[in-house]
Amino acid sequence: MTDRLTIGIIGDGFMQPGFFEAALREKLPGRDLDIRSLEIDWPLRLKSTKYDPTLPVGEFVGRPEDYFGFLADLDILITHLAPITASSLDHAPRLKAIAVSRGGPVNIEMAAARARGIAVVNTPGRNASAVAEFTVASLLAETRNLIRGHMTVASGKFGREFYHYANTGPELCELTVGIVGYGDIGTRVARLLQPFGCGILIYDPFKELTPEERAAGFEKADLDELMARADVVTLHPRVTPETRGMISRERIAMMKPGGYIVNTTRGQVLDYDALYDALVSGQLRGAALDTFEPEPPPADWPLLTLPNVTLSPHIAGASRYSAIKAATMIAGDIALILDDKPPLYPCK
Repeated sequence: MTDRLTIGIIGDGFMQPGFFEAALREKLPGRDLDIRSLEIDWPLRLKSTKYDPTLPVGEFVGRPEDYFGFLADLDILITHLAPITASSLDHAPRLKAIAVSRGGPVNIEMAAARARGIAVVNTPGRNASAVAEFTVASLLAETRNLIRGHMTVASGKFGREFYHYANTGPELCELTVGIVGYGDIGTRVARLLQPFGCGILIYDPFKELTPEERAAGFEKADLDELMARADVVTLHPRVTPETRGMISRERIAMMKPGGYIVNTTRGQVLDYDALYDALVSGQLRGAALDTFEPEPPPADWPLLTLPNVTLSPHIAGASRYSAIKAATMIAGDIALILDDKPPLYPCK
């Protein structure tokens, strides 16, 4: 690269370009930086596209051609949601590195980047703490009638029916929580729940418990055993061919009467029609859902009408700290790449 670096930032209303620029200038003091920024109008106006069979990427905003002109003179690209495909890279002949502020580079055509020798880094775990906290908060809100109580008071009533024994919920200390997926988020959920006195079951075929976790009473279980034993099932796997639909009608039927499901990962892992039936029949007592399939759910979606569901609009990872953390992680890896050192968070 030349002494003067041209860095392009494609940000948005959450991952704002200024966060990246501030982190870059802190991590790259004394370097001659030409920083160019583009802020797309997401999430307020533009919608993200999860899957498009015409493109080899997912979970993006806009079309590749929307960004061709911006890419032309860049040495380094930082993006959150722009789709970067082989055709994008054809318009970026100088590009040496791409940094994507996501847990996975789903909006980057990795094969095309590798073929051109372009380094790609991302930000694994950037919002793990945020999602874990939100998961526990959602569980508490659903089990303890927090949102339903709020709605009655806000409507001018006082909701004394929630003090009737039949309408009260359990305390966390009574519950065994089954955690499906034990990566950055799942491990944090377990640690947050531990002081409440929950029993903890773990399903993750790729992770083993530490001696400390075993001493704390955490147990590994296969998925069917976890579904049968847990009072609460909380979902944290990545979407893969193996995890799509893994919480199926058959597995929901294995759960104890009166159980709960919490989903703050992706809608594709859960059979929502089966969940609806289990909630209506009374087999399950409640659910807390931050993600859906489809997303957003249609206005006439039956699940939206149920009183025993706590809903949120896919915001579990939306914390101020996670945005700043992602920008800091990216700036650190760019500094390493420029010093010809291996980055901490490479995508392969």
